[in-house]
Amino acid sequence: MGRLNPYTLQMQITRMFEQGQSLFATMKVQDWLKERNQNPADYEVIFHQKPAPPGSKEVMVVEIQLRRRDGEPVDPWLQEQANLHA
Repeated sequence: MGRLNPYTLQMQITRMFEQGQSLFATMKVQDWLKERNQNPADYEVIFHQKPAPPGSKEVMVVEIQLRRRDGEPVDPWLQEQANLHA
């Protein structure tokens, strides 16, 4: 079982972008995939910056898109977990 982290992956990635550390965001997602027994080499990671929803304290949010390199569909649960809100 992975370490318990009170922050969702999406929150961590959004903070990395805000702090100018977006270069490390892909590695963070790859580590997250490893913790879920997935091979990170099987996935292409794409980030989409979007305005935060109304009422949010954030200005923007970064959505994580996973795309399998072999063309197979990404497990919907895995994709949902990557963008889970707190």
